[in-house]
Formats: sequence, C-alpha cells, structure tokens
Amino acid sequence: MNKEQIYINVAEQIKAVIEGETNVIARMATVSCLLPEAFADFFWTGFYMVDGEKPDELVIGPYQGSLGCLRIAFGRGVCGAAAATGQTQLVDNVHGFPGHIACDSRSVSEIVVPVFNPSEKLIAVLDIDSEKPANFDEIDQKYLEQIMAHVFGRCTIAQD
Repeated sequence: MNKEQIYINVAEQIKAVIEGETNVIARMATVSCLLPEAFADFFWTGFYMVDGEKPDELVIGPYQGSLGCLRIAFGRGVCGAAAATGQTQLVDNVHGFPGHIACDSRSVSEIVVPVFNPSEKLIAVLDIDSEKPANFDEIDQKYLEQIMAHVFGRCTIAQD
C-alpha cells in the first residue's frame, strides 16, 4: 500500500471512531493513537494545545512517544512557528531549523500542522517527528491538513 492509500485508510478509521464524539481531547487522543499505528516511522505523534490561560503558549496534549516538551511559546521551535504563522511546517532536518527545541534528540525530521476549530481559531498543533531525515513531504502535509480539518471542524476529508 502506498502512502496516500494508508492516509485514506487511517482517515476513514479516525472518522469512524470519532463519529458522535464532541470532546476535543478524545478526538486528539484518537488521532495520536491511530496515526503512529498506520505509520511505523512516526517516532512521536501528538498535540500541543493553545493554553487558555496563556494564549501565546502551547501546552502538551494527548500524544504517543517519548516525553514531550511541556510548554512551547509561540514562535519557538517548529511547533511554535506553526502556531505563530498558522501554517504547516515541513522540516527535513530539525537540527538546521532556527530555534529548534530538542525535546528528544532522536528526532530528525518533523511536520507540524496547525489545528483550527470551526470558527477558524487556532486550538492546537499536531506534531509528528521521525528519526529519519526528510521523512515528510507534500503528501503528508496534504492528508494531515485534511484530517485535522475534518476532525476539528473546518471541512470534510477529500478522497481525490
């Protein structure tokens, strides 16, 4: 099965599991569980949520993997860049990323996707790390953005 087919399959799994579930943490936990089960090279998969008391900071949310950073300021590292810009960050080698935060030194490549609620407000970022260099590409970006949009309310998953 190619990468696109895996994404289509895992997106359908996620959609089936979260059907009727309105709790954001439960939805994040489901995504954090099913994505690394589908992709063995996802070393760390999880969410950093916008802190309601400190809206310029991300705080650790549901994840699978080694210990994550507990807090990340907007603009710091790859996750902070995604939060500050509202744009997906696709990084082939995190060691060359200005201000990279090394939560786990085994991480080499990373993709971070901003997560918006139905009102287009940033609520979190999805962070996925790999021990392999250049593990993520435009296919990952496309499908992860679609999954986040579906799971958290911006649109439905397209299967084109």
